[in-house]
Amino acid sequence: MPVVQELQDFAFSQQGSMTIVRSLGYGLLLLALFDIIEMFIPPNFMNPVWEFQTMGMLVEKVPVPLIGLVLVFFGELHSRTKLEIPVLKFLSWLTLLLGILFFLLIPLGLVSTIRLNSQNAAQVKTVSTQQIYQAEQLEQQVTKASPEQIDKFFKSQGRKIDKNPQELKEQLLSDVSKAKQEIKTQAEATQSLRGLSLIKTSVKWNLGAVVAGTLFISIWKGTRWARN
Repeated sequence: MPVVQELQDFAFSQQGSMTIVRSLGYGLLLLALFDIIEMFIPPNFMNPVWEFQTMGMLVEKVPVPLIGLVLVFFGELHSRTKLEIPVLKFLSWLTLLLGILFFLLIPLGLVSTIRLNSQNAAQVKTVSTQQIYQAEQLEQQVTKASPEQIDKFFKSQGRKIDKNPQELKEQLLSDVSKAKQEIKTQAEATQSLRGLSLIKTSVKWNLGAVVAGTLFISIWKGTRWARN
């Protein structure tokens, strides 16, 4: 009958489509595996920068393995080869492991955020301290210098002086004092911007880890048929 023939043709076409879809899924999983290997070579554990960036890359690239797994599991056990059954069982349990690992990334991400924020603050403080020290050294030199020495110094530089040496000395001291304050203000602004950027990135990646972990666990729950 024409209807039966149409149903058979549709079933055959679906079988061919499932093969293509599943092949694409396996390909995406292999590409994801290559990315993960690249991330961890060379490993640099205990380095907060490496840990934080690696966590971010894992979260950013998680859509690829998720899509790959969905495509591989498409159609459940229909039109599967015998060799695929243990592979599907392994992948099903792997989703549970990946879900747990992504949830474990959250405390690691929070700790790395705190360590990075402290490290950034220390770097900014070191730079600003050095700059303030140099400014204070200059301030001391100007304070000890006599008006005549300042006048002589500027003339040696070929600069025209429209003020008496004492006024010039006071102006220099005022400029140095302003520079010190600007250094402090700039250091505080830099630390604030770095801290805000770090927090925004941390929130994004930690929430991404929560979503990824939840999705992997959902796939594990939905693939019970592969583990039986």
